[in-house]
Amino acid sequence: MKRSITILSLCLFLAASLFANSYRNNPYQREAHRYTVLAQRAFDEGEYDLATEYSAEAIRNAELSEAYIEKALARAEAERDMNAARSRLKWAERIGADRQWPDEVAAAGQAIAAGTEAFDQENYRLTSEYAQKALEALGPVREITPLPKYYTVHLYSQTGDCFWNISGNPAVYNNPLIWRNLYEANKSRMKNPNNPDLILPGMVIEIPSLRGEYREGMYNPLTKYENTLSANH
Repeated sequence: MKRSITILSLCLFLAASLFANSYRNNPYQREAHRYTVLAQRAFDEGEYDLATEYSAEAIRNAELSEAYIEKALARAEAERDMNAARSRLKWAERIGADRQWPDEVAAAGQAIAAGTEAFDQENYRLTSEYAQKALEALGPVREITPLPKYYTVHLYSQTGDCFWNISGNPAVYNNPLIWRNLYEANKSRMKNPNNPDLILPGMVIEIPSLRGEYREGMYNPLTKYENTLSANH
């Protein structure tokens, strides 16, 4: 009898502990509490076998409650992680990052799609992993002023404008040696297409992308452009 009472007391203590460490408002937890009360009452009335049955049910429901809460917490964490990844992607799309970092934005979109599928399948750990992959993909993305697509030629005596010097401008190619890119793209609009030295003030030069970099607008010497092109490219 003494051994049964000791085991029962331990069961009651375990059930009560599980109840105390869990969120209160779920059906398993309410059942765990109800059986704990019944077990205590049966124990006080000397119904030890019945009390043992009730305490076992209390423990079983308390464990189900723990699993329920663990799943709910994992879901909430996965939801939070995915919301962070989606918000970051929306920001990247809003600043036009797909033009500067197309691969990164595409990778983030794919990771978020995979994370959404994992979430629907209730694989919350995998969901969070995909969300993290999306955030890592978008890590390098930042808001920058696009490099210019056009350049207006000024007097050589004022700016030294020629294909060589324009090509060497950091906002253009940052490399004078590849001036022919500019020449070939613009010679059809020159008065003498066979003479690359003959570019006249007021002529608008189009700057072709060198390696797929996004460009827009007219070059402005007052604008601070981020040098994304190597001088050795």
